[in-house]
Order: sequence, then structure tokens, then C-alpha cells
Amino acid sequence: MEFPSDFLAREGTLLGPRFAELYTYATPEPARGITVNTLRCTPAWLAEQADFSVTPSPFCPAAFTTAPDWRPGRHPWHHAGVFYAQEPSASAPAALLDVQPGMWVADLCAAPGGKTSQLAAALQGKGLLVANEFVANRAEILRQNLERMGVTNALITNEDTARLAAAWPGRFDRVLVDTPCSGEGMFRKEAAAATQHNNALVEHCAALGAEILENAAALLAPGGILIYSTCTFAPQEDEAQIAAFLTRHPEFSLCDLSGCGFGRPGEANRAPEGFAAQCCRRIWPADGGEGHFMAKLQKSCEAEPTRQGRVKPARPAKTPAEWTEFAKTYFPELAAQPVSLTGEWVLLPPAGSENLPAAKLRLVRGGVLAGSVVKKRFQPAHALFMAYGARCTNREELTRDDPRIAAWLRGEEIEAATAQNGWCAVCVDGFPLGGGKVSGGRIKNHYPKGLRNLG
Repeated sequence: MEFPSDFLAREGTLLGPRFAELYTYATPEPARGITVNTLRCTPAWLAEQADFSVTPSPFCPAAFTTAPDWRPGRHPWHHAGVFYAQEPSASAPAALLDVQPGMWVADLCAAPGGKTSQLAAALQGKGLLVANEFVANRAEILRQNLERMGVTNALITNEDTARLAAAWPGRFDRVLVDTPCSGEGMFRKEAAAATQHNNALVEHCAALGAEILENAAALLAPGGILIYSTCTFAPQEDEAQIAAFLTRHPEFSLCDLSGCGFGRPGEANRAPEGFAAQCCRRIWPADGGEGHFMAKLQKSCEAEPTRQGRVKPARPAKTPAEWTEFAKTYFPELAAQPVSLTGEWVLLPPAGSENLPAAKLRLVRGGVLAGSVVKKRFQPAHALFMAYGARCTNREELTRDDPRIAAWLRGEEIEAATAQNGWCAVCVDGFPLGGGKVSGGRIKNHYPKGLRNLG
């Protein structure tokens, strides 16, 4: 492919004769892949049961490469949140963060949600995930994707990271910063990345990345771990960025990623002398991905703890009787769970979110939207069925070759075979595809219009 002239000049100088090797793509077409949502199933199960070709990815244990011409968005398992369509190397940063169930995790540049979904899967519904996206319309896409994946313990925010750091300093065990960048790893996939590239863009993105990294450091608790990643190759955004951060923050140390099993070491000539560039990790086009840079940083356990804001206990919301009656019938395990109320809407907030200091932040969604009370009746939301549909007491069970699936995803009524009258979850191979209402042997479709397969 034809690279931008300023990019060629810089990389040619830095790499010399290695340029041709590293920038020769390992695959003739951009690599395509999926990352398995382990909230739904295991990678081994998907590999055994899939009716499409998958090859294990070297970048993440839960990821696979797929055929370049396969359309994942048309598969029922995509709609059921069984996997996330993701360029294979993009799955690497979240997998390196070593998230464990029960942790508090923040993803500061989360949209569209692939890496965030990986973090949520690692938490297995335990702990708290703050997924932040600064751009409002991208935050809405993030919300839709996390609902599709059945994530129950996320707070989705639409904020400047500085406001998050001011509100919740020192609160998180893990932080992911997949920062907005100049996108040099996207040249082959997105023509606009090459046409808009220039040195001024690189400098702007480096400054923005430095700002977000500072706020990430403030959010991290002593002993916590931070992954910084980009999909670019520019020194200012990669090795030099991390070197400058460590100079400003002696309480942080650089972790060695040389044993991760993929990619190549960082480049010493892209940072000041003395920086341990070999501890960082690069994925070049020659390595089978479009391009990534990663650095893993740990905050010292002896770092000065941040003064925590006072947590004023929230007044418990009065649970609407309509929700309680509905939940006892269809989702008994949820009936006693605390709720929060926003107007007519009923939400199931993540456990532990009440321990965050109250702050006037733009909150897109706090937990699972259960539904609304309308005219003394409870109307369940699509998100409720995507999160808990597999445990609904009334289910329509479909297999992936059932012709009713295509009709359901188009928004049409379908015949009921296993579900009884009333609300039901519609599932494919045991995974939720939303909900509907059964009457007279037919299921009225409540699949959101914006998510339907209309083509």
C-alpha cells in the first residue's frame, strides 16, 4: 500500500532496512476476527460448536481469526452477545491487564466496546467496571454493545477523564487507556487514516494521550496496574510517551511484557537513552495484526494514598410493586435486588457502585435497565433480557438453524413452541436474543428497531 510521505520519512529513518520487513503485511487482506464473550461461553465451546471457520489468535486466549469474507454481524450469536467482532491484535491490551473477579476496573476510552467487553468478561459479573467515552454518540454505541454482551456491573460515563479523576481518585485496581491516536495501524483498513495523517496530528494525539495518562494515574490505587495502548507507531505516542510519564511519576514502574507470547520489543531509538523500551510490546503489520503498541505500568504499593471523598449513603429507592411482581414471576433471583429509579425507569445498579462518592458526572447507564412502570404495569427492557434472559422462567428456545431466528431479528412475530403466555425470553442455543410477549401461540416482537437485521 502507499504510505503518507511524512510517515515514510520518519519510519524510514528509524528503521532503515528493517522498514520493508516490518511493514509487509502478514495477510493479503486486513485480518478479521472475533473475541469470545466468556460471560456466555468458553472459547473451547465456541471453537467446537461454531458453524464458521475459526483459528486461535496469538494475541489473546479468547480470540480467533476468521475468514476475511465472513460477515459476523449477520450471525445469531453476534446478536446474542456470544462474541465481539474485533481485529485480532486489538484484543491484546485488555488481556494483558490481568483483571480478576471482584476488582474495580476503569476503561477510559471505551467505545465502541470490544476491549471493555473483555474486561467485563474477566470480572464475571463481580466487582465494578467504569466504561467511559468522551464523545456522546460513541458512548451510546458503547452502551448498546455492553447491553448486547449481557454486562451487568458497568457504569457507562460520557466524561472528560479529568472529571473522573477528580471525582474518584485512587479508587481502581486496574485502568485501561487505549488512547485516541494518529491511527497509523489503521492505514490499510481505513483510507481516511492515511489521507488525514500528518505530523501535527501526531503531536496533537501525543498531547491528548499524555493528559489521559495523567488522569489514569490519578484514578489508580496503590499497587494497581495500568495498560496504555495505541494503534499507531509514532514515538511521541508510544515509547517516548511512556518514558516521559515515568520521569514525571517515579511511583510507577514499567512491567516487562517480553513473555506475552506475541509481537516484538519496543524500539530503543524511539525514546530517551536509558528507557527500557524492550519491556514494551509492539505488533507490526508483519506480526499478523494491523498495528499496536502496549506498555504495562504498576503503581507502587507505597505510593501516597489519595484522599478519598466522603461517601454519603444514598437513600434507598422504594422498589415499585409492579417490578417486584414481574420479577417474582419471570426473574425470581432478581426480585430482592436493590433498584435505582430515574423517572419511570427501573435500573439494577452494580453492587458496590453505592461506595463511589456522589459526583455530578454524565452517566449514560448505571447497571442494567430493567424496564419501566407504565399505567401500573411493568414493561421490561431489552437490556434485562440480554443480561438475564437465559435464566428467565419462560423461554422460547431456538437453535441457530431455526428459520424463526431470521424473522425474529427482522422484528417480526414468531410462533411460540416452548414459551407459555406472558413475557418470555427468546434464546438461540441457550443465549438470549431479547424478549417478547406470548399470546395465542404467537410471540410479539420487542427487539429494538435500531438493532434489527433488515437487509
